[in-house]
Amino acid sequence: MLEIVPYDSRWPREFEAERDRIHAALGSCALRIEHNGSTAVPGLAAKPVIDIQVSVARLHPIDGYARLLADLGYVHVPHADDARCPFFHRPQTWPHSHHIHIVEAGSEEERHTLAFRDYLRGHPHAAHEYETLKRALATLHNGSDADSREAYANAKTAFIDRVLTLALQPSSRS
Repeated sequence: MLEIVPYDSRWPREFEAERDRIHAALGSCALRIEHNGSTAVPGLAAKPVIDIQVSVARLHPIDGYARLLADLGYVHVPHADDARCPFFHRPQTWPHSHHIHIVEAGSEEERHTLAFRDYLRGHPHAAHEYETLKRALATLHNGSDADSREAYANAKTAFIDRVLTLALQPSSRS
């Protein structure tokens, strides 16, 4: 089931612990490890999944970091998005507790993800609007299978694109 739960003040500490494990496994391959997604926005209700963005110098070949992440219990999910953002999760079966999104350092993908997170952190009204949307979508998409979870994610695209446009305006980055 896809469940949106109230913000949990333990989420940042859970991220920090996982960041340390990832850093220990990937070493200098991980140029940056960031907490992203809804659990990274204080006060925002979310699926209780810690989203982590790991920036690397080169996305490909995936094998170099995929083997190291597998040692930590992460499963790579092959997808068309592998060209710009390979995705890993743990545990292997749903529900997941952690997601890792690998991005190229300095890429548009890296910048956009962090800009969206930072905008929500700095604009509580937008975070509240996002929470309302997520709760409504969770009632439409139960998350019982991968297609349902994908539909839930896709249904948020228009909101994310709108906020990202605002986040990337020079006046909003102050």
